[in-house]
Amino acid sequence: MTTSQTDHIRELNDIFRTTWLTGKVLMTCGVQSLAETTLSRVVEAVQSFTAFTADNDPHGEHDFGAVTVDGCKVFWKIDYYDLTLQYGSEDPANPAVTKRVLTIMLAEEY
Repeated sequence: MTTSQTDHIRELNDIFRTTWLTGKVLMTCGVQSLAETTLSRVVEAVQSFTAFTADNDPHGEHDFGAVTVDGCKVFWKIDYYDLTLQYGSEDPANPAVTKRVLTIMLAEEY
């Protein structure tokens, strides 16, 4: 993958993660069972996450993160699927053939 493709994937991931407008968002049962105020803080923490490093983002795509909210360790990740959500996307840099799925889970559910 070229640097340009990686840069574009990162940009698409950031847009999706911060707005939730260009893909599908899933929350595990554990996250859904959090108190409403905690869940709201989790959503805000995921959408505002900027603490990307070489350790947690080795490919530079901004597709994974971990946050702790009200004592709950939460992971989030973005996966790339074809438009039918049946197979992996052949080109995550191309939104015309890729549907992004953001999954938010408690660390213990990973």
